[in-house]
Order: sequence, then C-alpha cells, then structure tokens
Amino acid sequence: MASGRVTVVVRTKNRPVLLNRALENILGQSYQDFSIVVVNDGGDPAPVDALADGYRHLPAGKLNVIHHPQSKGMEAASNAGIAAATSEYIAVHDDDDRWHPDFLLKTVGLLDGKAAAQGVAVRTNVVYEEVRDGAIVETGSFAYWPDLQAITLTDMLRINRIVPISFLYRRSVHDHIGFYNEELDVVGDWEFYLRFLQAYPMELLDDEPLAFWCQRPEASGDMGNSVIAAAAEHAKFDSLVRDAFLRREAGKTGVGYLLYLAQLSGQQEEAAAEARVLADRVVSTLEDLSRRVSALEETVVRRTSVFEFVGRPARVAARLWKSRRQV
Repeated sequence: MASGRVTVVVRTKNRPVLLNRALENILGQSYQDFSIVVVNDGGDPAPVDALADGYRHLPAGKLNVIHHPQSKGMEAASNAGIAAATSEYIAVHDDDDRWHPDFLLKTVGLLDGKAAAQGVAVRTNVVYEEVRDGAIVETGSFAYWPDLQAITLTDMLRINRIVPISFLYRRSVHDHIGFYNEELDVVGDWEFYLRFLQAYPMELLDDEPLAFWCQRPEASGDMGNSVIAAAAEHAKFDSLVRDAFLRREAGKTGVGYLLYLAQLSGQQEEAAAEARVLADRVVSTLEDLSRRVSALEETVVRRTSVFEFVGRPARVAARLWKSRRQV
C-alpha cells in the first residue's frame, strides 16, 4: 500500500522517456508527504521496472508499480492506483504532463485550510512539444481557459474546463460519487467532474499556472495525446456521456419537457442553417461586386491611358500654334 497524505497516480504505457520526466517532476515537489503509484496499462513492463529500480533509494512505499498485462483503459488505471492507497488526497498525473514545483504545496494548503472544500483545480498552460532523438523539446505554449473565473457545473455541462493534471481532491469523494467510469475509453475525467460538481463545488486556485498539459500534435500511437489522436473517439463518448445523464434524468421526470427542448433545439439548428445559407449568399454577392469593381477600375485606367496618349499631340500642337501667333 502506498503511504503519504497524497497519492499521485501516474498512468503510463510504452513511454519511458515521458515517464522518467514525470517521476523527476513529482519527486521534485516542494511538498513531500506523498507516494507515487505508477500504473503500467498494458505496456512493456521492462522499461518501467528499470526506471523504478533507479529509485530504490527512496523510502519504502514512496514509489509503487502496478502492471496490467493487457490494457484496461485510462479509467481502470486510475481506479487501480486509487485502490492501492489509503491517502487523504488523490492526484492523477499522467506520464506526459508536468507540475510547477509548488503544485502540491499550494493545493494541499488550500484544502487543509478549507475543511468543506473537496477538490481544487489550478490554472493551467498547454505546452506543445516533440520528442527528438530521445529528448523532449518544447515548441510552444499558451494559457488554457485564461479567462476562467470559477469552475461551475454550468460550464462543465458545455465543455470540460480542466484536465487531470490540474486537479487535487479528497479521496473520500469516491465513497459518495463512485470511482472513474471504466466503460469510457476517453472523456472519463470529464464524466467524473460532472458527478463531482453535482455533489460539491470545485475550488479554483487563482494563482500563476501550476499545471502543464503537454501535447504532441504531430505524434500518433502510444506517443500521441488521446484528445488529438483519438478526436473521433472523444466526440463519440462525449455523446454517450450526455445521453447517459439524459436517460437517468428522463427516468426520474419523464420525457415531456425533454421533447419540448429537443424541438426547440431543432428549430434553433434550422435557424442557424438558414443563417449560414444567407451568410454564404452575402459573401458570394460581395465577392461578385468586388470583381465588378476591379473590372471597372481596370477599364477606367485603360481609357485614361488612351485619352492621355491621344490628347498629348493635340496639346503639343496647341502650344506650337499659340507660340506662332505670338511671333
């Protein structure tokens, strides 16, 4: 069993270069009352064990490894890591993401200071990177939801506002809302946050960015990010999650008002489609007018040039005639 007030669950699969950086990042935290559970979800165990052997000097229980012989999915990996711990707090730190050195110090400090708070998210930066010859090279970054002032259920219903690397929460919430949904290949974190926000408010630590969501847009396979490499799967499971919540609600209240909302939504979609057609017509008309204006400008330029050419000898002759009369 993992020890420490915080359990950091690290999900990994065939990415030793990223896992090595993640372990160094976690062990470099200014707050040290934590343990790490690495869950190797169906990847080659040898590189993971080799990395773990390099940390044998750590206290017992500081670094723990679980191997899944076959992949069970990201959410099953999270649940396996949580089940291996009895800590007060949980954080999911995927092998390709990073924390600011004070992430745990500040998030644990906030939850320790607010007994009613059950979870806290931090401001996050998206970091673009590439792996070149075994080295991780950063290629760009930007703030993720920089204008976010609070994390609310209203916003979360529309779109996910945080990612696992951004969040620390009390392990006891699982006793109330359950664990991660292992039936979801992707978007399991978002579905968990929806259940979390139905039960509890979510704190936002309005500080400098303390989490870094690292993405490799050009990578695929094990080195890719699911949100990019599996975009179609995200769209599919987003719809399935929404449908599951809707069916539960319909089972409680019936589908009467849902039928009305569906009709209203359909009317809005039709109006939006008509607006797009009208906008396309306006753009086409403006482009046609622009072409006509350009053609007229060319005609005016040509005619002006001809008048100048024809008129120049006449002007010269007029000057000569005027000069002759003066003589």
